[in-house]
Amino acid sequence: MAKITIKEVNSNSELKKFIRFNYELYKDNPYSVPDLYEDMLNTFSNKNGAMEFCKAKYFLAYKKGKLVGRVAGIINSKSNDQWNERAVRFGWIDFIDDLNVSKALIDAVAEWGASEGMSTIHGPLGFTDFDAEGMLVEGFERLSTCATIYNYPYYPEHMEKLGFEKENDWVEYIVKVPSEIPQRLTAMAEFIMQRYGLEIKKYSSSRKIVKEYGHEIFSVLNEAYKSLFGFTALSDKQIEQYVKMYLPIVDLDLVSLITESDGTLVGVGISMPSLSKALQKAKGKLFPFGWIELAKVLKLHRHTDTLDLMLVGVLPKYQNKGVNSILFYDLIPIYNAKGYKYVETNPELEQNSKVQQQWIYFDKEMHKRRRCFKKQLED
Repeated sequence: MAKITIKEVNSNSELKKFIRFNYELYKDNPYSVPDLYEDMLNTFSNKNGAMEFCKAKYFLAYKKGKLVGRVAGIINSKSNDQWNERAVRFGWIDFIDDLNVSKALIDAVAEWGASEGMSTIHGPLGFTDFDAEGMLVEGFERLSTCATIYNYPYYPEHMEKLGFEKENDWVEYIVKVPSEIPQRLTAMAEFIMQRYGLEIKKYSSSRKIVKEYGHEIFSVLNEAYKSLFGFTALSDKQIEQYVKMYLPIVDLDLVSLITESDGTLVGVGISMPSLSKALQKAKGKLFPFGWIELAKVLKLHRHTDTLDLMLVGVLPKYQNKGVNSILFYDLIPIYNAKGYKYVETNPELEQNSKVQQQWIYFDKEMHKRRRCFKKQLED
């Protein structure tokens, strides 16, 4: 049996190998969507605002001198404090179908976590909820999205053989865009707006929306998500990063803001044209020609009839009051005008009935499931 060698990433050249391993492992897979290489470099560097409260180590696995796996180990101290646990996370895990490889990778993270006083290991999780998380366990023959993980079916089989159990599941829906706003949704949205004095606010200037609501959008999301599994609030530095990352590139027609009469933001919905096929064509690289493929989708609305529902959130005091209906009351006519036929929800916690209730008006299919695995570390 060939020995598996684990090497910690300690240089830029090794970090590049860490990122590129995923591209190589999935280069012929029609369902996997590569991350943007430039984004990954920033994610794993000190430029990432999450490094203010996270520790991380990255490991590579070699067999007979060939790179055969990778994994990130993460300790999110803010999350551990908030949820009263001592957990080390594993994320960005990829490996060939060899149990010795996956075991060596997990063992490397577990040993580091134990040396830092951790008592459990779970994942796949990123630094925060705004990173891709959850291992695919259903939907292997469905195209992935730019915000989610794709993995081969043998991955969860390895996790179970390594003694992991389910901690939480996320589900994903594909929703058909109706040709007209459902009457019940229209009645609900108009009633809720009148009852609570809420308004729909739209923008045509990226600069203006950043100035007036950039920070507040992510503050609302912090509040909306704060009770969800594993969530930790974004720091000011992270919010600044996401404002710069998302708002300048989104089609503002696809951004719906819900405010009280005095302009206080209470809800937000941000959709983006699916970048999955464009990223596949670009092979994860912006340059020299990858940006052209992305621009065709983002600016010209070509080559996709599907939207990704990237960010949706409503302040807790308005949850379970039908405010989400206002978002779709605003967006459905825009979706139709731009020729979109489907919306991909991206992951929703399976027990999050508040979110799943919003799909009762639509023709939908639950087509993917992903899982966070967990186990105790050995003493």
